[in-house]
Amino acid sequence: METILDWSRNREMWIRVLEKQTGASLDHWNQRVRKENFKDEQSLRAWLNGQGVKGYAESLLVMERFGYPDFLTASGDELIERQYADRPQLRPIYDAIINALLGIGAIRIQARKTYVSLLTPRRTFARVQPTTRTRVDVGLRIEDRSLSGGCCPPRSTKR
Repeated sequence: METILDWSRNREMWIRVLEKQTGASLDHWNQRVRKENFKDEQSLRAWLNGQGVKGYAESLLVMERFGYPDFLTASGDELIERQYADRPQLRPIYDAIINALLGIGAIRIQARKTYVSLLTPRRTFARVQPTTRTRVDVGLRIEDRSLSGGCCPPRSTKR
């Protein structure tokens, strides 16, 4: 059976980044932020930058203070349901792709706001996205560039 991942793993990683970057816990930082009583995101970000808190750690503390976007708190199943809520005719395509892949072994589904990534224990190998109300796009990671046959010329490395 497949595993559906949501954003909760990312939050855990962001907490680790904060602790490594600052040497202090999320609770410690949340107390400091509450004490300062920031009224807007811009002033909080400026203060955090002055404290040496940047990147994921900064975004984490901003979301802790002003709230997480709904897609970050949704379960993997909820994220997938939302992707197909206004295009239910496309959901059977997604389901067929997932069912076909169950035969290849353990896969994980990493649900995001507008797409899902399909992962093996080593890497992402596909992406499924209901791009429009009438189309589902599937992107595949193909390592052997000679498989492109005549359909797709190799990308030029020159810019």
